[in-house]
Amino acid sequence: MKSPREIEIKLKVEHPFTLRKKLKQCGFVVLERQHFERNIVFDFPDSRLRRSCSLLRLRTAGKRHILTYKGPPQASDAYKIRTEIETEVHDAGPLRGILEALGFRPIFRYEKFRTAYAEKDRTHVLEAQLVYDETPIGNYVELEGPARWIDRVARRLGYEKRDYVTASYAALYQDYCRENGVQQGDMVFSEINS
Repeated sequence: MKSPREIEIKLKVEHPFTLRKKLKQCGFVVLERQHFERNIVFDFPDSRLRRSCSLLRLRTAGKRHILTYKGPPQASDAYKIRTEIETEVHDAGPLRGILEALGFRPIFRYEKFRTAYAEKDRTHVLEAQLVYDETPIGNYVELEGPARWIDRVARRLGYEKRDYVTASYAALYQDYCRENGVQQGDMVFSEINS
């Protein structure tokens, strides 16, 4: 079972072809082919989860539905470190109904295409993962695992600690809207590209 504490960073990808080539050179193989993910973030009407820097998310990827709670980040100069509790559910519809009956409301939707990679000789290791996300606001690599592993892999991919991004996709989307004069809504492909 995955540890309830996650340590992660994002890395902005300016040149996807170069990144894929570098992943291959570094011995990474595709663990999970590109797939579409739809995420809905829930909060109470008084925004108490957002104000506490916590998150409740329902993710749908194909036929999989995963409910995730993320607690407030712990102090760290380089990494996002927080409690993460996840469970897979059979049917997202009734779960969403339960959440709304308890007073939660959907506050933000975001979409991405995700490809998961693993080091060729470590495809069975679950405590460290590299995913490549293609989002409406750009492409990112997410590294999640022990800090030393994150640092080692980031260096091998040509990144330095100053390149680490600890912001959430919601925060990155807010920055994107502000910088590009886009009215903020949901981070979904049809709305961003229209």
